[in-house]
Amino acid sequence: MNLLEINNITKTFRVGGMLTGKKITAVDNVSLTIADGKPTALSIVGESGCGKTTLCRMILRIYKPNAGDIRLHGNSYSDKRNYNAKAFRRDVQPIFQNPYETFSHRKSVDTYLYNTALRLGICENRRDASDVIDDVLKSVGLSLENVRKKYPAQFSGGELQRISIARALITRPKLIIADEPVAAIDASMKMNIINLFRELKDKYNVSFVYITHDLSTAYYMSDYMATLYKGSLIEYGPARVIMDAPAHPYTELLMNAVPRIGEKWEDTGATPEDAAESRAVCKFYTRCPYATDECKTNPIQKKETPDGRMVLCNHPCC
Repeated sequence: MNLLEINNITKTFRVGGMLTGKKITAVDNVSLTIADGKPTALSIVGESGCGKTTLCRMILRIYKPNAGDIRLHGNSYSDKRNYNAKAFRRDVQPIFQNPYETFSHRKSVDTYLYNTALRLGICENRRDASDVIDDVLKSVGLSLENVRKKYPAQFSGGELQRISIARALITRPKLIIADEPVAAIDASMKMNIINLFRELKDKYNVSFVYITHDLSTAYYMSDYMATLYKGSLIEYGPARVIMDAPAHPYTELLMNAVPRIGEKWEDTGATPEDAAESRAVCKFYTRCPYATDECKTNPIQKKETPDGRMVLCNHPCC
């Protein structure tokens, strides 16, 4: 049984008025799998607006897909009758981009840690919760003594993000969804957080879905990588294989312009399609250096490469 199965999911939004508005397909028929048993880090990469965060929010059950299904431990998200919200939150935990938005400045940070431990049934009382909280804080280089009765403004961004990570670990989750977790962190702290993820993956036997625009950290963090372009999954496979020798022209473009840590690409992702794109079968047609008339008219077929990846392209580079 797989830990996570994403089966042909699609999510659309409508922007503008009822008569003049346009439909945006944020995620378009995407399928991904994370196997159970061995902790795995899957990075989902692409330009801003490509659908990464929308996909993340569907895994977290914040958004409901318009089509397709997601399964956790074989249990379908569409099976509302057997859905247990508390059990789901124990198994799947989020880490969001901006740690300063994760915690209210009106509450002490340890309040959130105790609430997670007690409300999700991890501990029966505050004494037991204190032991669990102290243990997870120590795993991220802090302690309960360091954070007790302190407010978010008393911590740096890196410290707050480590507290967010500790909070996620309280439930001993099977899956952590990390949505741009180092984007708001100082450059000097980014690799510390990524190294921490790698250590915790094995220590706590937890898999990661790592959403990022930063290929530098994705290369270091990932076992597998999925590239999104305008909502479509265009390349998927072992991270080292893809990043060392990309097969899709878009992934190749990204690799040839790898940004420094923290530097973002231009926002050319999920926007209403222009006339040329709407006529072309391939969404990357207008930007692709290898495009032919075939890409404009023939359905794009998924191809399996000998090195174990999937690529959505008529003319893969490999």
